[in-house]
Amino acid sequence: MPLPSEPLRKLGFLTIGLFDGADPRPGHESTLEIIELGERLGFDSAWVRHRHLQYGISSPVAVLAAASQRTTRIELGTAVIPLGWENPLRLAEDLATVDVLSGGRLNPGVSVGPPMHYDQVKEALYPDSAEVENFGYERVRRLLDFVGGEPATDFSGVEGIEVFSDRVEPHSPGLRDRMWYGGGSLNSARWAGENGMNFLTSSVVKAEGPDSEPGGHDFAGIQLAHVREFRAHHPDGAAARVSQGLVVIPTDSATTEQRAKYEAYAAQRLPRTTSPQGPARLLFAPDLVGTSAEIAERLYAHAAFREIDEVAFALPFSFDHEDYVQILTDIATNLGPELGWRPAA
Repeated sequence: MPLPSEPLRKLGFLTIGLFDGADPRPGHESTLEIIELGERLGFDSAWVRHRHLQYGISSPVAVLAAASQRTTRIELGTAVIPLGWENPLRLAEDLATVDVLSGGRLNPGVSVGPPMHYDQVKEALYPDSAEVENFGYERVRRLLDFVGGEPATDFSGVEGIEVFSDRVEPHSPGLRDRMWYGGGSLNSARWAGENGMNFLTSSVVKAEGPDSEPGGHDFAGIQLAHVREFRAHHPDGAAARVSQGLVVIPTDSATTEQRAKYEAYAAQRLPRTTSPQGPARLLFAPDLVGTSAEIAERLYAHAAFREIDEVAFALPFSFDHEDYVQILTDIATNLGPELGWRPAA
């Protein structure tokens, strides 16, 4: 439980990797430069979001393969890959390949559920099997088995001059232990714990339980319940890994113009934090904008933050490259130390 006397153990960041559809290379290059900067600043991990048919990273595994060749130490994660778009066997091959290339630094985060706008995309994605695809937890189980080295076929051996394996190759020992589930509900937290995964919890949760009753929309309390549910069902109990991904925007070295931009961004998004949104009753956490000392004080008052010791703070979606440089620099040099963290060598 991180308190002012108990240091934050791991500090990471998360970026969406926006790009211009007419000229996509600069945006991807910016993402790679931000990851390189994160390593120089001593961050423990860098995570990328996943977006399909949008102007954000559509192939995080490919981007992290590139990042693995431009860094040497920082851990590289996905937050998260929606498995409804993926074949678990093929994804297992890609993940293992990048893990080998990175020297064992990959932290794949995944989630389940039907692809967004499924009715509009299913004919392109699954033209022959759209109505029978299973988008539940079984898809994660298959991925975990393949990553862990379980047989993918009953055939192996030599055929002519070719040698075949019965498991996904390359096999990367240790990758299974670095698989994360991105969840925002009690059910997903429980499932992740029961299946021995790590747990990613972000700035969005499903409003459920006593803390979600009218007049009691307590984001921190709901998120805390998810963390405890996960650990209650995980073999490692209280030692099971949880990473929290709130949006934090420190302003210590920001210009006057940047501060105004950040405050306007947070104010625009604030109304969605006051009550559950949509049929899924999603509750959003407020963005934390202010000096590092002010943000640290708010984090120590956050019930869920007090029960984790690693974070991957989310960068805002639509800022400029120089804004991300300022925010990451302030997180590493000011906010991290306020939370007791020390940069990696």
